[in-house]
Amino acid sequence: MAKATFSILRGEAGGGQLVDYTTEVTEGMVVLDAVHQIQAESAGDLACRWNCKAGKCGSCSAEIDGQPRLMCMTRLNQLDLTKPVTIEPMKAFPHFKDLVTDVSWNYRVKKGITKFTPRKPDAADGTWRMHQEDVDRAQEFRKCIECFLCQDVCHVLRDHHLHDEFIGPRFLVYTANLEMNPIDTENRLDELRKLHGIGYCNITKCCTKVCPEEIKITDNAIIPLKERVVDHAFDPLAKLIGLVTGKIPGP
Repeated sequence: MAKATFSILRGEAGGGQLVDYTTEVTEGMVVLDAVHQIQAESAGDLACRWNCKAGKCGSCSAEIDGQPRLMCMTRLNQLDLTKPVTIEPMKAFPHFKDLVTDVSWNYRVKKGITKFTPRKPDAADGTWRMHQEDVDRAQEFRKCIECFLCQDVCHVLRDHHLHDEFIGPRFLVYTANLEMNPIDTENRLDELRKLHGIGYCNITKCCTKVCPEEIKITDNAIIPLKERVVDHAFDPLAKLIGLVTGKIPGP
């Protein structure tokens, strides 16, 4: 067996310091295994959030050597164990204790997005008909496990702390799922521009890079939403049609 050192943030409410723990590691271990082992051996009061240990609950999000990742999906053989492996909580949300952050802001944001409102059923049995391409387009977005790693890596939230003005990539994906659903009757484009800050995103694709479900957040959700918002608000042809139909796009 080999030994490795893990430098883990210990403290509460934004305070604290990195504390080194050395433990034995074996082939196949992930970071969460090491954290659990450290809890059992020398730090029984170490706080961390986890549930499934299978990369599907999104609970064990943290920053490992400065990169937002799931602890349960980060194998030790992917890391440089010749030096201490740094494990810290996500930086885009308020620190609670040790590796645990308060992510409740995300749930409040979700409540503020206009909900799914279906049109009347178009089949005799009370259901709807959709083209398969429409089903496939939205299916990718439904893979999200709400680990909030994309929120954590986003510079608008992480560095500029514009939580009151920007909903973040996770909820741009959520909105795209609604907007691209042909059954939905709502229009959220003015909301995206005026309330949800879609203009803050400069499509660096950092959110796409950290997504454990490999959702193409930028290419398939954010960029199409940006295009729709611009067309809706600024396209002169759309405004002309609006004048004729009486449905003028938002300013």
